[in-house]
Amino acid sequence: MSSNVGQHEDRPARRGPRAGARTLAEAAWFPAVLFLGFLTCFAPALHAPEPHHAPVVVAGADAAREVDALLEKSRPGAYDVTAVPDAAHARQAVRDRTAVAGFVSGERAVLFVAKANGASLEQALTTTFTDVTAERSQHLSVDDVAPTVAADRMGTTVVYFAIAWSVPGYILATTLLRAVTFDRRRRFLAILAVSAVFALVGYGVGVGLGYLPHDPATLPVAFLLTTAVATSASGIAPFTRQFFPAVGMTLFIVLSIPTSGGVAPPVMLPPFFQYVHAVMPLGNAVDALRSALYFDGAGLLRPLLVLCAWIAAGGALLGLDARLHRLRPLREAEGDVPEPPVDDPAVESPVPTPLPVHPHHFGEPAPDLVGTVLDAGGRPVRYATAAVLSPGGRHLVSTSTDAHGAYAVTGLPEGWLDILVTAPGQEPVALRHRLRAGEVIRADATMTTRAPTPTEPTA
Repeated sequence: MSSNVGQHEDRPARRGPRAGARTLAEAAWFPAVLFLGFLTCFAPALHAPEPHHAPVVVAGADAAREVDALLEKSRPGAYDVTAVPDAAHARQAVRDRTAVAGFVSGERAVLFVAKANGASLEQALTTTFTDVTAERSQHLSVDDVAPTVAADRMGTTVVYFAIAWSVPGYILATTLLRAVTFDRRRRFLAILAVSAVFALVGYGVGVGLGYLPHDPATLPVAFLLTTAVATSASGIAPFTRQFFPAVGMTLFIVLSIPTSGGVAPPVMLPPFFQYVHAVMPLGNAVDALRSALYFDGAGLLRPLLVLCAWIAAGGALLGLDARLHRLRPLREAEGDVPEPPVDDPAVESPVPTPLPVHPHHFGEPAPDLVGTVLDAGGRPVRYATAAVLSPGGRHLVSTSTDAHGAYAVTGLPEGWLDILVTAPGQEPVALRHRLRAGEVIRADATMTTRAPTPTEPTA
């Protein structure tokens, strides 16, 4: 390689306490965020689940007032009691998901519950109203109006399947960021395809093992959940950049899992976490699955709309990012050059990839490096090899020139790059260029014919 390459080699950075502290901070900030997130979300949400303003209906106005007084005395703030005309209305309120329990007073009192809302909630309600009937010297009979399949004894299996459809959606978004040969449209189509496959496979496994009812209503909910998480995560990534792992895991794991309705149904979460459940895609998917599978679709519309809203928000962010990319060349032409993005090798590592040489077509990745290789007579050199190296000499990618002597590469990291051009019978050419955000390197080379090796004189 020519001597100018060596002049720009990176020098080892000086080491010291400040550099060590910075390295430690850069390595530890993400685990620290997750550590604090788990501490402040999982334990406070789940350490002592109990009803908080759980809606309960009681047959008869007089009975409702009496039950409300007893509950406020023994468990203040735990239940919101409403009167309904009779037992049929009390039962239907649980089936319609407007109440978690319906109570009918009398010598033989009846409590309507739904195991599909979670066995922990069913047990809490049974314990509470057993105490209520004991105060009134009544015997309590419990009627489960929405039983789960036999294999789902705790009424929580839908939560575990929803997690299986949700968390991989976030991982899918992170892996698609590295697919440099996919434009936004192809990434979105990939999300749709993977979401459909996950929905079909998860449904087949759930039904085959007896964990889920044989009801195809599962499929659209599962599809929407994976699509919502993957699309919204893909839309968030360009704007959060190196903070994307922390933001993504906080949204789709740290906040979502404890509020999903698994260990504790939503009404047994503290009020703040109930609000979180109401907007998170995982919690809404669990609500939708329970409604579709066990409550004849009662209350299904709202969670489906929330899932669609996450998809729409992700699509809007992707559209905004595309618009900003289209405007970038205009800003650079006016002298307004944006700051280069912070490298995030853990999440969006660039993957150097050769590209076909032609003007950039819509839907294909833009090149980072283009060039033409000519011989001394100005003719294209076909099948010349252009190898791209990091300043430290690490090989990144190699490609060959086409019939016009042209080559192109995408997915290169920002910073100084060395390009070594070689061809049979030609002297190698070494080039060095700096790649900045939003720029395309033009690295043309003119090769000269290699001089023949002189014959050594005979002795």
